[in-house]
Amino acid sequence: MHNSCIFHAYLHKIALVMQIRQASGRAWQKSHAGGPDPLKRMSDSTDAKLWGGRFTGEVDPGFAEFNQSFSFDRRLFEVDVRASIAHCDALAGADVLTKTESEQIKSALRTILERGQASSSYFARFEGEDVHSFVEARLVEIAGDAGRKLHTGRSRNDQVATDLRLWLREEIDKLSSALRNTQAALIELAETNREAMIPGYTHLQRAQPILFAHWCLAYFEMLARDRERLADLRKRMNILPLGSAALAGTSYPIDRDAVARALGFDSVSRNSLDAVSDRDFCIEFVSNASLVMMHLSRLAEDTVLYSTTEFGFFELSDAVSTGSSLMPQKKNPDSMELVRGKAGRVFGHLAALLAMMKGLPLSYNKDMQEDKGAVFDTVDSVKACLEVAATVLRNLRMNQAHTREAATHGYLNATELADYLAHKGMPFREAHETVGRIVVHAIERGVELNELQLDDFKSFSSLIEPDVFESLSPEQTLRSKSQVGGTAPARVAAELERARTRL
Repeated sequence: MHNSCIFHAYLHKIALVMQIRQASGRAWQKSHAGGPDPLKRMSDSTDAKLWGGRFTGEVDPGFAEFNQSFSFDRRLFEVDVRASIAHCDALAGADVLTKTESEQIKSALRTILERGQASSSYFARFEGEDVHSFVEARLVEIAGDAGRKLHTGRSRNDQVATDLRLWLREEIDKLSSALRNTQAALIELAETNREAMIPGYTHLQRAQPILFAHWCLAYFEMLARDRERLADLRKRMNILPLGSAALAGTSYPIDRDAVARALGFDSVSRNSLDAVSDRDFCIEFVSNASLVMMHLSRLAEDTVLYSTTEFGFFELSDAVSTGSSLMPQKKNPDSMELVRGKAGRVFGHLAALLAMMKGLPLSYNKDMQEDKGAVFDTVDSVKACLEVAATVLRNLRMNQAHTREAATHGYLNATELADYLAHKGMPFREAHETVGRIVVHAIERGVELNELQLDDFKSFSSLIEPDVFESLSPEQTLRSKSQVGGTAPARVAAELERARTRL
């Protein structure tokens, strides 16, 4: 009775295979004597899982959809194929594959890569879990049984860890280039408005006059640090996990160093448990990206603020502005408002990754599938914001007359007057107090400091001479800030040249 049940179950599975074949449009070929077991051939189906042997029941359709990641991890397709080719060479070097099998597999993988690059339709209607099962299914279709040997000595755990490092390494290079482009746009804007003056602010109150180019170079420095951080991360993450297998390492004599060289990694991971479960590089990347977005958000805030009627410093191009559906006169800086808004989106990804990883035991856990959505969207968001910011900067028109007016009104030269008195021998704290009283006097008179008479000044200090008016001029105020990092025209010109050299 028991044998009869097994036999009927066997026949039922064969019938199920035939239905799958017919539904997918492929003709079912009956097995010849001595040929492969028909149950084994179930793995030829394009929706076959990589782990089905242990299971006898069907997966719940809702859970299958919940569990799959192919809808987003297909981004890893190209790097997965490249890593598979390197792994194939390693298996051949370890005598796991014959030369014929190795060439057959690599030829099939190159075909798969070409087809995937040629058309997105190649990925359509695949119902498997992830990009790894997609590549393996396509490989078996082309290379047959040889393709089934490729996964020897590796797991999806070290496979995805390798793929993600490969993919992110390339995206970091692209983001570094995008950062450089935005830096170049800042330099171009500064050089176009080299003589322009604007008020510098603290607490959003006018503080001291500065060159507009000095303002541009401040953001240049922020983005320069961002590039440095990404370059440091790239070095730190450029370590090969492949060969760690599921968690304990592999028993096959694979030359991991050769695989690392083939894929452009600097070294191999030293602990298999850490290698498959490490997502520090993802967290560090999103952390660095968060700093990029924080800097872009500050740039966006300045740009939005300075383009208001109340400030009137900037006018954004029509190319990066929108209008109102109700108010015909409006010109809205939506481009930079979106940049400012997307910063919060990236910050959220950082919090999500940290929360995801904080309680995970060693080694790999399925929670870590959530890393890709956060990393992928962060890359997309930062890249788009850098491109938009560069476009805004290259199309920005500045009202230099208005910015100069703002930079020369509001007692922004008060510090210069205090410095003048200090140079004359008055202790700076006393000079500060004296100038404060002079400012109150000027406010009561409704004039700027440089509009007071010499007698007005002398009523506060006999140290003040006629040369005070030269010290209070906007040009001298700028020229006096001549130390490294200052806003003096000669110093800013030198820094602009240095910035171009750094790029």
